Amino acid sequence: MSGHRFSNYVPPVDDRTPFEKLLPLFLEMLTHTSGDVEEALDWMDEVNKEHGFYTEQYGRKEFEADLRKKGIIGDRPTKGGKTPLTGKAEKLIRERALDQVFGKLKKSDRGDHGLRRAGQGDEQTSDRRAFRFGDRIEQVAMSDSIRNAQQRGIDELNLSEADLEVIETEHQSACATVLMIDISHSMILYGEDRITPAKKVAMALAELIARRYPKDTLDIVVFGNDAWQVSLKDLPYLQVGPFHTNTVAGLELAMDILRRRKLKNRRIVMITDGKPSCIKRDGEYYMNSFGLDDYIVARTLDAAVRARKAGIPITTFMIAQDHYLQHFIERFTEANQGRAFYTGLQGLADMVFRDHTTNRRGGS
Repeated sequence: MSGHRFSNYVPPVDDRTPFEKLLPLFLEMLTHTSGDVEEALDWMDEVNKEHGFYTEQYGRKEFEADLRKKGIIGDRPTKGGKTPLTGKAEKLIRERALDQVFGKLKKSDRGDHGLRRAGQGDEQTSDRRAFRFGDRIEQVAMSDSIRNAQQRGIDELNLSEADLEVIETEHQSACATVLMIDISHSMILYGEDRITPAKKVAMALAELIARRYPKDTLDIVVFGNDAWQVSLKDLPYLQVGPFHTNTVAGLELAMDILRRRKLKNRRIVMITDGKPSCIKRDGEYYMNSFGLDDYIVARTLDAAVRARKAGIPITTFMIAQDHYLQHFIERFTEANQGRAFYTGLQGLADMVFRDHTTNRRGGS
């Protein structure tokens, strides 16, 4: 009689050094503190009081020394007296964000935004067709072709050209993406930190594109009262400001960036939690924080229409559940003929990943 033999569970040996064990926690703290090294280390001190990961032999002093020795933090303080992060640290933070929200991905030498036509492309599909002159031998589906020869009822296997089936492929095209991040004050209102998940998604998406879609481009735009472009190395340091939400300024800057990109497929991805509440009118700010202002809404919808006419679809990730905001996003999405997702913070990363990797109209 077969059965099961049970034994005591032996946990795997953790042979990491103390530094290697603490580094992921430090990188996580840096994301929450917007790159403030001292604050991140202070937070680790607080966590240590409960979990006791420091030891007499290896404490904060030793960990901080290793951070400098390994080139993760700088030796000389900034003009503001802060300990600077290095480029190595910024890349480690992006890589950690990628591993956290998208999983570990192998680097590829091409992008894979599908266009809806078949031929000698890059990515295989489930479709099959008869072999034609000029097809590459690596396109032949050998198992299906041999099965066809067997089904002809011949005693000896004799594979002919008529038996050959070819795996259909899809042509691929690079894509230019602008990721818009709302940094208005509402992103930290009511005790909910919405900016940190948004930053993690931005850093993960940047690292994902660098590894898996190297022909693609990704630009980051942040918007509050105004909009401006930030570099990838600036992402860990993003902070919410005492801003309203000028969605139009963000869209106009995003469209300007995409016009300069020499790629056919272009798209805007916007992460926001609030209504548009600010706009520039005759060189002055016009703001209204109460409800949806008809004038601001009309200008925002006009921007969505202009993006549609320019062939730039907008995917909006609304990380708020207010009914009237969802109604506005529905109007906005209809004006642009883009897509919208209503998601909590926990589901944001997965939805951005799925949207980016799904073959869609125009590769967007």
